[in-house]
Amino acid sequence: MSKVKIDNLTTSIMNELKAYSESSVKDVKKLITDTARKGCDEIRKTAPSNTGKYAKSWRVKKLNETSNRLELILYSRDRYFLAHLLEHGHAKRNGGRVKARPHIKGVEENMLKTLDEKIKGCFNG
Repeated sequence: MSKVKIDNLTTSIMNELKAYSESSVKDVKKLITDTARKGCDEIRKTAPSNTGKYAKSWRVKKLNETSNRLELILYSRDRYFLAHLLEHGHAKRNGGRVKARPHIKGVEENMLKTLDEKIKGCFNG
């Protein structure tokens, strides 16, 4: 612990809060990135597989990053047109329906729950 003159107390406190804030934002961004990568891997594992190309096409992409914000997206790179058809099912050409094969929604919910728990654990412990 360093000694601070009373005249510099405000500046010292602000510097410490800024350092803590930067460290916290960095930690949360790392948690978000790790959770997104694990979610992408989980979608690859649970995705319906005929040839395996759909499952292999899933990626994580950074949309936007600022000093205190990080936006990532999980997407199917070249088979994007199949995602909603497989997730929700669809009508067949000659009548009837193709059964839904949910593989995204559960992973999304699990990612949000896991991220929430990790962030709370990061600041509580």
